[in-house]
Amino acid sequence: MDDIDRAILRELQTDGRIPYADLGPKVGLSPSAARQRLQRLIDTKAVQVVGVTDPMAMGGQAMAMLGIRVDGDPRAVADALSARDEVVYAVLTAGHYALFAEVVSPGPADLLDFVNDAVRPIEGVAGVDTFPYFGIHTHRFMWNVG
Repeated sequence: MDDIDRAILRELQTDGRIPYADLGPKVGLSPSAARQRLQRLIDTKAVQVVGVTDPMAMGGQAMAMLGIRVDGDPRAVADALSARDEVVYAVLTAGHYALFAEVVSPGPADLLDFVNDAVRPIEGVAGVDTFPYFGIHTHRFMWNVG
């Protein structure tokens, strides 16, 4: 991956639907060269183009990151969490928390109920720390591509 590839990725993070006619000049290429570059990144599996929903725009008003401590194999806990509609994603870690899960719920009371009634009772869960972020604002993450 070179500087032009990274420039393409930065532009796509800002606007994933940017037309090649606009993308090319922004990264110093013709539109067709930009299309070819992006296609190569996709073909080599360096880039995956996917649609991502905004949970807040879909009715959720309370989101949280859950730091979950586990006794035993955290994969079983991750599998149980991943089956729940409230869970946006779950990821295994190698730190203080065995896994993190991002969750979305209709409101703060629903979030509390989810943690207490659905997460804590899962076999192997030793503890849950909740890091809530409430509101109706869209959240967006940018990854440094160089």
